Amino acid sequence: MENKIRVFSGNSNTSLTEKICSSLKVPVGAAKVKTFSDGEIMVEIGENVRGRDIYVVQSTCCPTNNNLMELLIMVDALKRASAATITAVIPYYGYARQDRKVAPRTPISSKLVADLITTAGTDRVVTVDLHAGQIQGFFNIPVDNLYAAPVILEYLRRRFTDQPIVMVSPDAGGTERARAYAKRLGCSLAIIDKRRTGPNVAEVMHLIGDVKGKIAIILDDMIDTAGTLTQAANALKEHGASAIYACATHGVLSGPAIDRIEASAIEEVVITDTIPLGAKVDPAGKIKVLSVAELLAEAIRRIHQDESVSSLFV
Repeated sequence: MENKIRVFSGNSNTSLTEKICSSLKVPVGAAKVKTFSDGEIMVEIGENVRGRDIYVVQSTCCPTNNNLMELLIMVDALKRASAATITAVIPYYGYARQDRKVAPRTPISSKLVADLITTAGTDRVVTVDLHAGQIQGFFNIPVDNLYAAPVILEYLRRRFTDQPIVMVSPDAGGTERARAYAKRLGCSLAIIDKRRTGPNVAEVMHLIGDVKGKIAIILDDMIDTAGTLTQAANALKEHGASAIYACATHGVLSGPAIDRIEASAIEEVVITDTIPLGAKVDPAGKIKVLSVAELLAEAIRRIHQDESVSSLFV
């Protein structure tokens, strides 16, 4: 594998890429990503990649547009350097929430981003917990949508052994995800009926299910401003939950999110490192970060060796 495979990192996932490479026992690819004084991005590949299978790890998280351009320019550089195949490993796919027309004369930005990634020269995309699975259909190249469930479930099983827990979906759209977790943990399910009054604004209306005297674990695919999360926690507390925890794959944590979490009734929020948080997260605070490096490394290994990736799905 070492002779044929190379893993490169954009600026957004340096730490995650190092963990992936450590698991695969390959060095991090040599590449320089610079930004000129006028804001233009320049990429220089520092090694021979001719005929090799390349994996570029880059989340298109904040600053979203910079990270997206870095990915596109790096793919173009690798394509022009005669790489055999280029796989974009995008742990967090930005613009995923703009996956349909929600009003007249609005774009479907996630489709546009898919076209850009494909046109740049990408042969395959690997991502984690797409906001909407149908986004895979926006690409005309293979897409492997992995799930962070194995990582989060392993932690929850260790954390809540023989304790009464209930998985909680913070909205109707996440019911299927919460049900899948509840089934594998052998626990009950509750659903919060939420109605949005505007972008990034939510109002909790009603709780469906029994949480009284149980440890409630709110499950979502991402936490952005944490408004939905903290309102859900308040609803669960009012209905008698003994303790409240939360899990999500992507910790966007924009705006007042961290302050809201620290001030809320939630005891712990578990997220993964699909989005680098760095100094934003206080090690002594309520946010715990799990790594998806082993999951992504195993997916890369299986793709490279033409093995099935589907067995990684939960």
